[in-house]
Amino acid sequence: MSTSAVPNESAAPTLREVVEVLDQLYDPSWAADWDAVGLVCGDPDAPVRRVLFAVDPVREVADEAIAWSADLVVAHHPLFLRGVHGVAAISPKGSVVHRLIKHEVALHVCHTNADVAAPGVSDALGHALGLTDLRPLDPHPAAPQLGTGRIGSLAAPESLRAFHDRVARSLPQTAHGVRVAGDLDRMISTVAVCGGAGDAYLHLARAAGVDAYVTADLRHHPASEATQHPEAPALVDIAHWASEWPWLADAAARLGDALARRGTTVETRVSTICTDPWTVHVPSTSDKISTRQDLTRQERTLR
Repeated sequence: MSTSAVPNESAAPTLREVVEVLDQLYDPSWAADWDAVGLVCGDPDAPVRRVLFAVDPVREVADEAIAWSADLVVAHHPLFLRGVHGVAAISPKGSVVHRLIKHEVALHVCHTNADVAAPGVSDALGHALGLTDLRPLDPHPAAPQLGTGRIGSLAAPESLRAFHDRVARSLPQTAHGVRVAGDLDRMISTVAVCGGAGDAYLHLARAAGVDAYVTADLRHHPASEATQHPEAPALVDIAHWASEWPWLADAAARLGDALARRGTTVETRVSTICTDPWTVHVPSTSDKISTRQDLTRQERTLR
């Protein structure tokens, strides 16, 4: 979907100018030391008229950019997170690089620097879920307004059952869907969110006293341990891709506005191709094991 009108050629910024704006919005110095952000390929002096925003710089996204005649792809995830010694087209990543360069499409990455930005990835996730009064879950040591994750409030309390429906409605559909740990009748008012893999922040969500924590890639052992605490929040596990996708539209709008203040314009589009790696989810049908929800119902009956 496009978020701006088609620009005329004289108003098109150069790739260098677009990168300057992106670096102001998502400062590379905010990125984690293990991360790989910034310009991956592209001629800094080339004009940029169309910018495609996507979570993953994969073949399908490259094909979309080429078909749309994009000049730049802004991706959230890095193409090369570790050092490489070659980019031959014999590998999936090498093939993407070759296709982008052949069709004169630049690639720029905003990853953990976009995660901690204000507004950033988790702000977009929080807003998508209807949260207000957002503040960092894990404030950045150099700037308290920055940080990983967000804590916010719902307009009115609702049950975990209603809240997990809210999450499912508010985010793009994936095979992963929405997984929940907690009593579905529990009332939810305050919520912590973290776009991307967030089980490293389970202890902060618990310490903040929130009613629910929404994030992606929750692993068995951290989630199991977290649910054993009496003051633990309900856990809502969503697909990694879906948790970060809401940021794309926000980033596109912010880039367009910043360039307009400079007197230049670009046409932007948010990719709607689901690049989550999981394609099918088959619910278990065995009745040999009682779920915790079943046990909770049994306990209520006995009372």
